[in-house]
Amino acid sequence: MKAHSMDPAAKLDTLLALPAENEVVEFKEARNGYDFTKLGKYFSALCNEANLKRQPAAWLVFGVNNHCQVVGSNFRPARKDLDSLKEEIANKTTNRITFVEIHEVQHPRGRVVLFEIPAAPRGLPVAFDGHYYGRDGEALSPLNLEEIERIRAQSTVEDWSAVLVPDAGLADLDEEALRVARRNFKSKFPDKAVEVDGWDDATFLNKAKLTIKGRITRAALLLLGKEEAEHFLLPAEAKIRWLLKDHQGNDRDYALFGMPLLLAVDKVYAKIRNLKYRYIREGTLFPEEIDQYEPYAIREALNNCIAHQDYTLAGRINVVEREESLSFTNLGSFVPGDVRRVVMEDAPEEHYRNRFLATAMFNLKMVDTAGGGIRKLFLFQRQRFFPMPDYDLSDTRVKVTLTGKVLDMDYARLLAGNGALSLQEIMALDKVQKRQPLDDGEEKLLKAKALIEGRKPNFYIAQPVAQKTGQKANYSKNRAFDKQYYLDLICKAAREHGSLTRKDIDELLWNKLPDWMDDKQRKNKVGNLISELRRQNRIVNRGSDAQPSWALVNAGRG
Repeated sequence: MKAHSMDPAAKLDTLLALPAENEVVEFKEARNGYDFTKLGKYFSALCNEANLKRQPAAWLVFGVNNHCQVVGSNFRPARKDLDSLKEEIANKTTNRITFVEIHEVQHPRGRVVLFEIPAAPRGLPVAFDGHYYGRDGEALSPLNLEEIERIRAQSTVEDWSAVLVPDAGLADLDEEALRVARRNFKSKFPDKAVEVDGWDDATFLNKAKLTIKGRITRAALLLLGKEEAEHFLLPAEAKIRWLLKDHQGNDRDYALFGMPLLLAVDKVYAKIRNLKYRYIREGTLFPEEIDQYEPYAIREALNNCIAHQDYTLAGRINVVEREESLSFTNLGSFVPGDVRRVVMEDAPEEHYRNRFLATAMFNLKMVDTAGGGIRKLFLFQRQRFFPMPDYDLSDTRVKVTLTGKVLDMDYARLLAGNGALSLQEIMALDKVQKRQPLDDGEEKLLKAKALIEGRKPNFYIAQPVAQKTGQKANYSKNRAFDKQYYLDLICKAAREHGSLTRKDIDELLWNKLPDWMDDKQRKNKVGNLISELRRQNRIVNRGSDAQPSWALVNAGRG
């Protein structure tokens, strides 16, 4: 039953009637609050256990003790704070999985919060902050290896790409694609080059793992098939769409490329305007000139889309080119689960959606199944001092965006001037420049290295780093003055002019507030300062509520 049609009070009664907690139901008193990290661990555990127990959802309940008695909870009493928890959890979980819904029940003995947690998707255990959790009876524990493999095995019932296509034959394969495939295979395995020249097409296709005992597979058609053979793969769409947009988001040009996808990759690459980007390094007047995008990065991102597309969803692969970015999108969940774990561990992935296709693409020098491809995308961006790749894993798709310019010159200077920064630190600093929230671990890491200052979520480059990397002016613009400075400034202006309207005070303080504040934050800040002076009985409204006119209570005071 969907969350919106469920009666939360009735569900609570059902849960309270249980003899005790179990693998998919957990009660917590949480009278005044609860640790976010521990909540996230329970989310992962209950997700995974619901999958293993074949339950559609699991339940974490705040305001109930271990004896199934309601005691009431004051956890995040404001509804907006409860709702924000959905995004906070999504930021730390596999494929941004989060609560189905968060329900509140006003029970006679107190407020109860019910977290409705979805079962982990088939074949995809859910991690929190890169770690998998489960339940050992009622206790929270790491998800054991047997359970991880049991969930992952759910997705290996059939490899779509390995399915044979009985009516297809060698005549349905493109001759040019076959020649390129042979050339790439010899380049990948130079020790077999002479031998390959003696193989007929059937032997080569078997050796390259494109066919099975001479019979054509879906993988062979995808990579080498003639365009007119695409009907063999219906309803799957073996197509890549390239779309060019202007700075206003309007479509300027497009092209559609079909089978054979081995050749389509080069055709898409030829469409992309990999322009030269120029910038001047510190300490020299001579400009650096580089390609906006590393050619390897373009090919890696595009080939990953082909390898990991969920062809059962009958959608296209999309490449969207904007003036300063490239986005690659394929359908299906992100099988490794967590981008940060893949980058930091630099380990080969053990599970692939289309294993047969991935193996064939490896043999044709299209992808690197030994791992490290995604990590290379991050390293290439670092070499350019460009922002790190952005991964969007929402809506059952994977979208990776490469930015082809320096977004924040201060961030670029920091990378250029500090080669000792780890990739983990760079990824966290990248969030700072993009004004994205840091998790607790990232915040702790950057603060421990004195790389950032400011209050959550509005961090900025720290003063010592600013001084070392020529960011002194930017540091001063980001750092707010002491509150007393603003209060005294308002009072001084009121004394000089007799009274001030809200517009006057806005204009007085607007450009003195830190650069990281947006217009709404500045408006709220000024309002709070006026309220504080009023509470201190230093200023009074001589106008109306609609058109206030603020004056000093005692013109002799400041």
